Amino acid sequence: MIFGRLLRGFSSNIGIDLGTANTAVFVEGKGIVLYEPSIVAIDTKSKKILAVGKEAKEMVGKTPENIQAIRPLRHGVISDFEVTQAMLTYFIKKVLGRSILKPKPITVIGVPTGITPVEKRAVVDAAKSAGAREVYLVAEPMAAAIGAGLPVEEPIGNMIVDIGGGTTDIAVISLAGIVVSNSLRVAGDEMNEAIIQYIKRKLHLLIGEQTAERIKIELGSAIMEEEERQMEIRGRDMTGLPRTETITNHMVTEALEETVNSIVNAVRTTLEKTPPELASDIAERGIVLAGGGSLLRNLDKKIEQETGIKARYADEPLTSVAKGLGMVLENIDLIRRISME
Repeated sequence: MIFGRLLRGFSSNIGIDLGTANTAVFVEGKGIVLYEPSIVAIDTKSKKILAVGKEAKEMVGKTPENIQAIRPLRHGVISDFEVTQAMLTYFIKKVLGRSILKPKPITVIGVPTGITPVEKRAVVDAAKSAGAREVYLVAEPMAAAIGAGLPVEEPIGNMIVDIGGGTTDIAVISLAGIVVSNSLRVAGDEMNEAIIQYIKRKLHLLIGEQTAERIKIELGSAIMEEEERQMEIRGRDMTGLPRTETITNHMVTEALEETVNSIVNAVRTTLEKTPPELASDIAERGIVLAGGGSLLRNLDKKIEQETGIKARYADEPLTSVAKGLGMVLENIDLIRRISME
């Protein structure tokens, strides 16, 4: 109980949604204070870190040979330990300040449900090396469900589909536990890659990640829309020269079809494995969508078409996980019940 009071009274405890595309940080008593790209720019000769977050993202695809813009997480897990540690250190110092008098924070981190023991250890070690005192790992769909305001501690079936940059995590939750889950390493990044490959194949034009992301946001849809919309894009043709092309929303929907179907099929598979009583609750209460990848236009309608169950968005899909982690910080008993450690 003493530890519980300490945790609740600790003003600098933090929750970190360590995402493949973006990292969000919740500080107890302040709310979400940081939301930045999970990117680090490094000088490959001196190994010096030049920029982190938003500044580093602006460098993607524009760096000289001696500078690399690195995304240290792939599919929601650490692919470069040292760079992740440096990124976490930067973000923690940015939100808490650099005073050596401040005690180290207790940290709750959201991770994919499909994470391996080795990957868990890497996340914990990176967070402790970055300055965390105690580290608890919480499954991202659980955190997203809490952030979306679902009654996860009650004997009711709650279904959450959390689509981030690197992973899609689907879970059926009841009594503060994950009853059925499915973690798919297909999400927002794969949507961008599908657009890049489609345009290369159909228009013989090479584009970068940031252009693909912009196309996805402006024209992307999970179902074929009647109205045609279009935009101009610029890239490099096969001769190496710059070229401008026009792309339509119908082309982008076609490009995304396989990726979208993978996610929808994973939702169906999860439902098929759900106990009948909980499935009944979900049919009545609906499926909740969270994460930046879920914001693809008409994805809620696509899921409803394929499952027959109403799908709706969490109030703040982009920050549901971070918000849920922040809410968890105030309840040590709940942390112990849902921690993956």
